[in-house]
Amino acid sequence: MGIAVKCARVGNKILSFIAMVLVLIMLLYGGYSLWNTIMIYRGAFSSNDLLKYQPTGDGPNSITLGELMKLNKDVVGWITIFDTHISYPVVQGKDNQEYLNKDVFGKFSFSGSIFLDYRNACDFTDSYSIIYGHHMEYGAMFGDVVEFKNDDYFQEHKTGALFLLDDTYKITLFACVETQEFNNKIYNPTVQGKDNLDTLLKYIKDEAVQYRDIPLNHDDKIIGISTCAEAGTNERVVLFGRLDK
Repeated sequence: MGIAVKCARVGNKILSFIAMVLVLIMLLYGGYSLWNTIMIYRGAFSSNDLLKYQPTGDGPNSITLGELMKLNKDVVGWITIFDTHISYPVVQGKDNQEYLNKDVFGKFSFSGSIFLDYRNACDFTDSYSIIYGHHMEYGAMFGDVVEFKNDDYFQEHKTGALFLLDDTYKITLFACVETQEFNNKIYNPTVQGKDNLDTLLKYIKDEAVQYRDIPLNHDDKIIGISTCAEAGTNERVVLFGRLDK
């Protein structure tokens, strides 16, 4: 009987120890997950270190944007959609994978960077340019793009700006489209020329979940602003705007 009691006590101690270890592991994992989430979203929003390079439109863009370009030769501009969280530098890599998980300073980042399609001209002289960014929660990166599916939001947010080293474009937003990752009609910035742009503009109007009638013709420059509809899916949301100097 005494041996049985001792064995039971030892067994209880072992079980208590195992339970304590499991609780500790869960606490450590929970703490790490929280820390990791904070780090991801801290990197997703523009930091003060980055915002000091943001052009204001009040003076030459070279004063601020030029300094950022000295730090990273891949920086081609800065995009802002007014009254949203979207205000980031735009980079262009050697392909469309380079900046998926790399920030503008060249460091690893889950939220990556906002980047121009590698097939586009870096000075946005193409008739159709497209830029990409991750859909992060709380409106970080291009998280606010999906908000444009909502009619009220779409009607309340109509403009933005694209700052280049020597030029500034006004962005007049006119359409929001839900599509798939492999839609070659949208994700083909090599579509140039008057006839092709007319075809693209008609397609955008036909497929748009939100659309605003503005003057458009084949001489305009169009920008597409693309993000994932949800993480881990092939669905995409693209916001379209007209570029005007």
